[in-house]
Formats: sequence, C-alpha cells, structure tokens
Amino acid sequence: MAIYVQGLSNVGVANTGMAQFQQMMRQQLETSMHTELEKLLDTTTEAEREVFKKDSEGFTNLFHRFLQVKGPSVEWIKIQRPPEDSIQPYDKIAARGLPDNVADSLNKLVVVKLNGGLGTSMGCKGPKSLISVRNENTFLDLTVQQIEHLNKTYNTDVPLVLMNSFNTDEDTNKILQKYTHHRVKIHTFNQSRYPRINKESLLPVATNLGQNTEGWYPPGHGDIYASFYNSGLLDQLIKQGKEYIFVSNIDNLGATVDLHILHHLVSQSNSKRCEFIMEVTDKTRADVKGGTLIEYEGKLRLLEIAQVPKAHVDEFKSVTKFKIFNTNNLWISLAAIKRLQEQKAMDLEIIVNPKTLDGGQNVIQLETAVGAAIKCFDNAMGINVPRSRFLPVKTTSDLLLVMSNLYSLDAGCLTMSPKREFPTTPHVKLGSSFTKVQEYLIRFESIPDMLELDHLTVSGDVTFGKNVSVKGTVIIIANHGDRIDIPAGSMLENKIVSGNLRILDH
Repeated sequence: MAIYVQGLSNVGVANTGMAQFQQMMRQQLETSMHTELEKLLDTTTEAEREVFKKDSEGFTNLFHRFLQVKGPSVEWIKIQRPPEDSIQPYDKIAARGLPDNVADSLNKLVVVKLNGGLGTSMGCKGPKSLISVRNENTFLDLTVQQIEHLNKTYNTDVPLVLMNSFNTDEDTNKILQKYTHHRVKIHTFNQSRYPRINKESLLPVATNLGQNTEGWYPPGHGDIYASFYNSGLLDQLIKQGKEYIFVSNIDNLGATVDLHILHHLVSQSNSKRCEFIMEVTDKTRADVKGGTLIEYEGKLRLLEIAQVPKAHVDEFKSVTKFKIFNTNNLWISLAAIKRLQEQKAMDLEIIVNPKTLDGGQNVIQLETAVGAAIKCFDNAMGINVPRSRFLPVKTTSDLLLVMSNLYSLDAGCLTMSPKREFPTTPHVKLGSSFTKVQEYLIRFESIPDMLELDHLTVSGDVTFGKNVSVKGTVIIIANHGDRIDIPAGSMLENKIVSGNLRILDH
C-alpha cells in the first residue's frame, strides 16, 4: 500500500539539539545519496549519460523533499468541500451543444495515454497495453482506432502520444510499426528511471544502470510533466498549434475524446481560461479508496486516501461526505505545463510506495500522481461525468465485463448495450484460479450472457461451457478438491452453485 511521507522528524520537536542532529542526518543522507548517484553515472554509456543526469536531478529533488517534510501533507481541519461551481455536472457542459467547427477544436488537441505499466498483475509479460481485451484487439489497438475514427470523420490531425517507461518502451515501439498506415501520428517519450531506495540505509539498491533492472522503477504518472517537457515533445507540439492534452490511463476503456469537454475548454475567454480539468464521477461502495476533490487553502486539490490520517479514513470512504472520485481522465493546457516547468512551480505531494524485492529486500519508491498537480493550475475545475467514462481493466474480473455482451464495440469505443435495463455495471468477482489471463481464457468456452446480471462471484476450480447465461445474483463456489463445470447452455438466475454442481435457489 502506498503511503504519503511523514518525514524523519517528529512533529513539534522542541529540542534544538535534536533538531540540529536531525538536520545533520539529513545532510549526511543527501551527501551519501549524491555520492552513490555519481557512481551510477560512471556506469552509463555516452548515449545514456544526459538522460540519466536529468533523471538524477528530478530524483535528487524528490529525495530532498522526502527528507525535509515534517508531517502530513494535509491538515484535516482545513479541508473544505469544493465550491459548487468548481465541479460542473457533465449535462450542463453538454447542453451548450457543439460548434460548427469541431475540427478547429480537435486540431488543438493531443491524446496522451499513460503506458508505463506491465501486465504482470494479470499474469502477462510485457506492456499491459498489448493485452487483448475485445475481439483480439489490444488496449493500444482500440486507442488507435478511436483516434483514427476522429481524424477521418472530421478531417483532423489529432496525434497520439504514449508515455512509456523503461519497462514498456522497447516492446511498445516494436508494435507501433503495424500502425504505419493508420491515420494517426504516434509519438512516444519515456518517463524517468529512478533508483529504488533501501528502506534501512536510504541508499540506492542499484549498482549500475545497464543491469539489475530490479533496482529501478518509473516514479508514477506525476512524472509526466517533467518527462514530457524534458523530451522536447512538449515544445514541438506547441509549435504545431496544439493547446491541450487529454491524459488518461491506457487501460481505461471509457476514456475516449469527449467533444463537449473539449469545446468547453477552447471556447473560454483568455482571462478565465481553464488550464486543468479533472473528470470525476459519482462514488459507489466499490470506489471508496479513490482520490477525491477538496478545497484546501483556497485551492482545488486532490485528496488521496494515503494522505488521510487514520482517524479519518472511514470518513474519507463515506459516500455521503465525499461523493465523487478521480477517474484520472485529465485535460491540461500545454502552455501551462511549459510555464510551470520553467518556473519550477510543480509541487506534487510525495507518495512513498514500499515494495519487497524477490530476494526479500525491503525498498521504497518515491512517486507522484498526475492529478495532484491540479492545485498548481489556474482556473482548474472538475466535471462530474457519467460512469461510462470510467471503465478500467485492472483484473480479469474487469476483463470479463468488457468481453461480454454488456458492451458493443464501434470504432474502438465500447458502449453499454441498449438491451441492458440498468446503466450500472454488474459487480463481478473472480477467484484466484482466474487471476492470470491465460488461465481465465481456458475456463470460458465462450463468455456468458451477462445482460441481466447484477452480481457474480466465482471461487475455486470452475469452468463455463458455451452459451451460459447468468442473471441476477449468481455465486459459484468450488470447495478445495472439487471442480464445477457449468454445462453448455446453462441458465443460472439468482443461484448458488457449490460442491459438485448442486444448484440451489438463492
């Protein structure tokens, strides 16, 4: 679990001698870290040297702030609900309609997908974006199809930018060759590569740049601002007349370009130009850990669960007090990113992410989140969008939903079937036998009909035949040593299935 840094000092330490000692300790740690980074620099090739220097500069700044911070990044008593006009309902934005010159707005836009993650949590090697999610289409395929459809429909030139990590860059660039003849210009840049820190010594685990990949990590999607700027791509796009980026996670299949939000951005007067929009959506009990928007010291700010004092966690999870959460679909001004980077005014809270390496060594990763920058931008706002714009695929349970007849696929976009009576998504929980994609696929001869499903729980050694239908609440539990094969053509409605296929009314 990620935690926000509490620092090395105890809050309210009055003893001057202790304070001086702690300051000396911090200085010693920074000196030792600098020495170790210089050693790592000596292991770089000529081609890697300049990139590593920039990465080291960003890491050193993060490490310095990590050592200096003396307490929680928010004081609970200062938290206020955001002013009503700071979070607009999507219907109000959409009610303005679209202009005749949609193409003019689109030509000011760049689509950026966060593509630094691996598919390891779903048992896959390589970039997560290359996992097949629908009709043999990968996350990346669907993204390219969406943007190509826009460009063809409106005769525009919306480019796609992928923020890769050192984990995903090589494999992603190999696959990009297959899109050469698509009507989408694709650019890539790499986020930074930071050394993991030994939890005890607070020194790097890595001994060289070329090997020991376990000693390095990409420092969270908050790194987008510095890496985008450092890559030169930001300036290049501004020179081409681009004004805004639409940023989202590549595994969020609901994060498509919304013309109404784009029109809202580009149609404002310069004096009140909004530089940052965060799409939020109504929280359900499944989203209680998601970050939310608050007002803090007169600014709109993202509050993550890791920043919340333990005494207030239940309050944070409440769907009555904090009713919305961040989808991580963001619309950001390119000129504003450039300005803030050059002024060194991008102040993002540090997330300390503890990890245990394969050998058992405990390390920490210093990370930042892209949405945390909302407080740095002028006239920032939230838009409360429909739940359909948040369709992440983090697990095979999510994968089952998007592969099913709940959704239809058109030009790379998934839309809920009009045959489903309720617009809400069913709750699906597949057990550990389904965790890896390959095992999951073997267990379904075909994806069940889920149009009338409310809740599905599957645990243990279970397989599904062809043309199975699940409706209402269905719970299937194979006890240890048992195996349950759901026969082809079965219709399970409000059923509990357990043991050796005993079917009981629920």
